[in-house]
Amino acid sequence: MRSWKAAILAGVVAFAAAGTTYAADIKIGFIVKQPEEPWFQDEWKFADQAATEKGFTLVKIGAEDGEKVMSAIDNLAAQGAQGFIVCTPDVKLGPGIVAKAMANDLKLMTVDDRLVGADGNALEDVVHMGISATKIGETVGQALADEIKKRGWDMKNVGAIRVSYDQLPTAVDRVEGAIAALKAAGFPAENIYDAPQAKTDTEAALNAATTVLNKHADVKHWIAFGLNDEAVLGAVRATESVGISADNVIGVGIGGAESAINEFKKPTPTGFFGTVIISPKRHGYETAMNMYEWVANDKEPEKLTLTAGALAVRGDYDAVRKDLGIE
Repeated sequence: MRSWKAAILAGVVAFAAAGTTYAADIKIGFIVKQPEEPWFQDEWKFADQAATEKGFTLVKIGAEDGEKVMSAIDNLAAQGAQGFIVCTPDVKLGPGIVAKAMANDLKLMTVDDRLVGADGNALEDVVHMGISATKIGETVGQALADEIKKRGWDMKNVGAIRVSYDQLPTAVDRVEGAIAALKAAGFPAENIYDAPQAKTDTEAALNAATTVLNKHADVKHWIAFGLNDEAVLGAVRATESVGISADNVIGVGIGGAESAINEFKKPTPTGFFGTVIISPKRHGYETAMNMYEWVANDKEPEKLTLTAGALAVRGDYDAVRKDLGIE
């Protein structure tokens, strides 16, 4: 009897040890298109938290173009990874990324930007965590409209800088959502000026917005919106460079990245009025945790998860961040 009990106990201990070893052997990749951007840094930070909690290895890779994405997938396979999460620099790489993942027997999830096929439609079979882009854009537009009214500006005399990056469907959805809300509030469509940026960073947005401001130097009041905080910060920097005072500018970004929070912390308010915070915690921690459960326990995540955001301004950003579980 004792030997039978001993065998059972030994089996339980061996099983537990095997489970622990297996968790330690799990390796998950997290590929992002702009590793230097605060949003992606935060995603990685929260993904690291999941890795620490579960004991798996997280491999963080920056891949700024399609060639680097494909190389990163091969690299992960060579390292013995079982799956990866990716935010690709080009969503049209979708079929190639799916094929590469399948060829290397890697589980695939996307985050932030959803892959599309040759026909331009979303690849719905690929697990994705994204943002309800149109609704977040509408939140931006409503915030801009509310602040215009609060300041007593006549909308007919206000210019709007649409910092655009139309190569990315998410970017289009966000700015079109903002425009829809502005129009619904009575903002004239002819006062919305397109400022196409070459890249999705602050410098590119500054250059694009400066061109608009120089063309419409007679406009006194300005609002700005775009894909993310960096786009709007670029527009705000552009207004400063041409001598427009902060009290004549209302910029509302998207993301709630460190760059936006740092703007709120400045002793003197700037034209960056607010940001719709979208939590990188879910996009980093939850995607990494979902991939772990998929690899370790064969629990495939929901095909589509969309997260929402909340408006934060200079006076309440700490409270909004805490409500979203960021701090």
